Amino acid sequence: MLSDKQWSWQASSGVSNRPFTMSNSTPATDNEKKKGKGNRSSYSPSRVLHIRRIPSDVTGAEVVSLGLPFGKVTNLLMLRGKGQAFLEMASIDAAVSMVNYYTPATPHLHNQPVYIQYSNYKELRTDNQHNQARHQAALQGMNAVQHGNVGITSAPAAEGGVLPSHGSVLRIIVENVCYPITLDILYQIFSKFGFVVKIIMFHKNNQFQALLQYADATNAYYAKMSLDGHSIYTGCCTLHIDFSKLSNLTVKYNNDKSRDFTRVDLPFGDGQRTVETSLSTPFGPSVPPVPGTLGSLMITTSAAPGHVTVPGIPGNSVLLVSNLNPEAITPYGLFILFGVYGDVHRVKIMFKKRGIALVQMADATQAQLAINYLNGQRLYGRVMHATLSKYQTIQLPREGQEDKGLTKDYSNSPLHRFKNPCSKNFQNIFPPSATLHLSNIPPSVTVDDLKKLFTSKGSTVKGFKFFQKDCKMALIQLGSVEEAVHALIELHNHDFGENQHLRVSFSKSSI
Repeated sequence: MLSDKQWSWQASSGVSNRPFTMSNSTPATDNEKKKGKGNRSSYSPSRVLHIRRIPSDVTGAEVVSLGLPFGKVTNLLMLRGKGQAFLEMASIDAAVSMVNYYTPATPHLHNQPVYIQYSNYKELRTDNQHNQARHQAALQGMNAVQHGNVGITSAPAAEGGVLPSHGSVLRIIVENVCYPITLDILYQIFSKFGFVVKIIMFHKNNQFQALLQYADATNAYYAKMSLDGHSIYTGCCTLHIDFSKLSNLTVKYNNDKSRDFTRVDLPFGDGQRTVETSLSTPFGPSVPPVPGTLGSLMITTSAAPGHVTVPGIPGNSVLLVSNLNPEAITPYGLFILFGVYGDVHRVKIMFKKRGIALVQMADATQAQLAINYLNGQRLYGRVMHATLSKYQTIQLPREGQEDKGLTKDYSNSPLHRFKNPCSKNFQNIFPPSATLHLSNIPPSVTVDDLKKLFTSKGSTVKGFKFFQKDCKMALIQLGSVEEAVHALIELHNHDFGENQHLRVSFSKSSI
């Protein structure tokens, strides 16, 4: 079998009917060639990827599907006689993410392992190559789905393949459930493969199960092909996916167990409440997307084989947070805010650039959650930016090193919300909102007491109500999302005396 370099040499050495051309190429040195023999991914990163050992009956659409979760695929070259293909991603970052994921977790096509490495070329051109017309049509069809322009059915049709004969409803069984699985988690994972219309969750035979309906049967096909057998979290919550015999799901209520994303008028289940519009629109839960054409799976894990990992997210738990207000930000403030989405272990504000900080979460899953919800959020008058840092850990200052209290270790803080893997906090993770959920309120504290408390921190109180069934909890609506963010930082763990501390979280509800 020809390697990437061998094939590209033949293609550029005057062989007739040359199937493709590359531009911006840099010839490899002898040393680089020697390195390449021992490590198939040792070439410098390129957005063009070389895929080997592809079974002869694999379609271009199936090859493209390997790259879709990581970003837009901009070109495809199939070399059927060689069992090879070249896939061009829209960016080097997307290509790096794809290689990082598939290196330890070898992908399979038609039950055969395929291998992915960087090409030593920077751009793939397939101009006027008639033998690539079908594959280019498939690529355009798949990319159109990413942008929501057409149904995914055009992709296999362009390949000359047969459209799936199954329906659009998937039956999902989740085994070894050690973390709570919510409807929104399922939506965030499965919506990357197409428009999710309905979801119903239930327990049967002591197993967590769900029925999920797509708008199109081929969306269901690609979701099953990509996700079956993977785990949502490392070592647990393994997905087993089959096609359901049902052709359509009937959803009577929009609540935490069932949802019809095309109906905003359905009751919550008690005949009175309905789910907020933001959670019932045809576009699904109001959750900020992860950068990338298809976005990414909301739930991340390590890049171990058989585990669902966020494309583009290596196992890094350190965040780079920038555009902070240096006059207002503190390590404790970042600890409290980012602690809504995971357990913060360390925080470091840069000594010479006070508007930049590093935040180290407990793991990569929590780091990605924090990015999803906090990137772009206004904080102390500025729009905060959060992304993954190049650092793997935050180093504590050496003894005697000047730091001015800008680096803090919170590894053993009692304020961590997610220490207990069975905590209900996992089910109550919501984006920043103007409405805050208050809990652990002492019986002696009144409505006026709480309103005065929040007003003293600069908040404008627009509404307040205690829970009817539990007066230790309440909702308070403030003047803006930014006000609520500030109030959460200031008042979470507020001491009412007698060892009673207020707990503050963002709410998905409004008053």
